[in-house]
Formats: sequence, C-alpha cells, structure tokens
Amino acid sequence: MKVSFLGLGVMGYPMAGHLVKAGHEVTVYNRTTAKAEAWAKEHGGSFGATPKETVAGSEIVFCCVGNDDDLRSVVLGETGALAGMVSGGLFVDHTTASAEVARELFEVAKGKGVDFIDAPVSGGQAGAENGVLTVMCGGAQAPYDRAEPVIDAFARSCKLMGGSGAGQQTKMVNQIAIAGLLQGLSEAMNFGQKAGLDMDLVLEVISKGAAGSWQMENRGSTMCQDKFDFGFAVDWMRKDLSICLAEGNKNNARLPMTAMVDQFYGQVQDLGGGRWDTSSLMKLLTR
Repeated sequence: MKVSFLGLGVMGYPMAGHLVKAGHEVTVYNRTTAKAEAWAKEHGGSFGATPKETVAGSEIVFCCVGNDDDLRSVVLGETGALAGMVSGGLFVDHTTASAEVARELFEVAKGKGVDFIDAPVSGGQAGAENGVLTVMCGGAQAPYDRAEPVIDAFARSCKLMGGSGAGQQTKMVNQIAIAGLLQGLSEAMNFGQKAGLDMDLVLEVISKGAAGSWQMENRGSTMCQDKFDFGFAVDWMRKDLSICLAEGNKNNARLPMTAMVDQFYGQVQDLGGGRWDTSSLMKLLTR
C-alpha cells in the first residue's frame, strides 16, 4: 500500500520504518528535513518538503507529532496534509493530543471526504522500535477496519475504543494509571532501601505477586540504581497529564492524585530532570 508518515521523532521514526519492513511504499515528512533525508537513506523510502506534497497519492496518512498545535500545523492550511489528500483518504493520528482536537479534525476531514482516526499509542520508544505498541483508536468502524491491518506493522494490540476522541480519552486513562503507579513504586523502592533490604531480591519476590506491574519489572531495578536516562521523558509526561487534567475538568472526573503527581514532576523538572525517565519521581524521595 502507498502510505505516508508525518513526524519522525523517537516514536515516528521507527514506526515508519516498520511500515517499510511490512512491504508498504512509504513517504515521510519531518519539520527538520535532514531527519527525513536520513530516514529515507536508512529505510529506502522517500520524503516530501511539505505535508501536502508528502501525502499526494497516499491511501493512508499516518502522523505522530508533539501536541495539538503541532498536529494542526501539519494537517491544516495550504501546505497541510488535508490540502493534498483526496476524497476517500484516511488519516490516522498517533499523536497523544486532546480529545477536543481529535473531534475538531475529524469534522474538518469529514468535510473534505477524508476519514480521521485518533490513535494514540502506548509502549514508549522501546515499543516503537520493537514494533509492539498498543494502539487505542477513536473513529468509525469502516475506516478503522481499513487501518488496522496496516497498523499491525508496529503494534502488538490495536482496538477501536469508540467514536472520535475515544482513543485519546483511553490514552488519558493509561497515563493517569501510570502516574499513580510510579509514585507508589517510588515510595515502595525508597522504603525498601531505607529498611536495608536487598532490593533485587525484593523485586524478584513481589513482582510475581499482586504488586507486580510493567513498571516494576522494567523500572524497579534501575530506580534503585539511580538510573533515569532512558524511556519516556518527564517533559512528555507533564504534557500528557495536562491533557488529562483539562479533560477531567470538562467531564467532572476528580483527579487529585494525578494533580499531585503532576506537581511532583514539576519539581523533577526544577531539578533539571525534564528529559529523565518518568520513574525519576524517586529522586524527590532520595535527594
């Protein structure tokens, strides 16, 4: 299939590469052209100078950029993707953004005869590189059915969660759960260290019980070693939590723990840890 991919950050770069490996003809766009050139050289695809130019002739357009404003900038306007897509096209957005912008672009695309699916992902950089992301989608069934076999190139799980915006709301649920889990894990690891326990042994035991989680399995040991130079960055998590808190204000969902952890991440940023992994919440307990 002829597809295009807009945005070659730590997630988009490998995701687009998996589409090539799956046999698709891929054209990419990145705000920094040098990165698009490097991707094309590495993977054998091509690149465009603008989103409009990049998506010409594509059956499906994928996108993964930074935030709502970045998304609008590559979708709308004279050089945006919708200006280059034809009626019957499909736009799949993997950006973690607001449900509001998803619904906004769904309606704009619909007016041009283009289907729009919000499809944020979970799994981080490692999940993108290994092609095992979890993808949560919002939109109509028929367009989703067209997209799912192609998304499988970089996904372990892909589900349609409901109408437009439902994918973004599901990602919010994911981030809220992770925020609370990491704070609890930080306190637990710090407590164990202060108690003088062998934390490798502690993790070996409790990770097999009711306290076990992906975060414990993959971050517990490195947290105890004071290593936070990998994974999903605090800056990105604060962006995501701001979206969660704003949505909570709209639907009257109380998020006291999420608001507290968001403030803790602000303190991590104040320590210079904006690019540290989200498990760096523990730094606030051990300094």
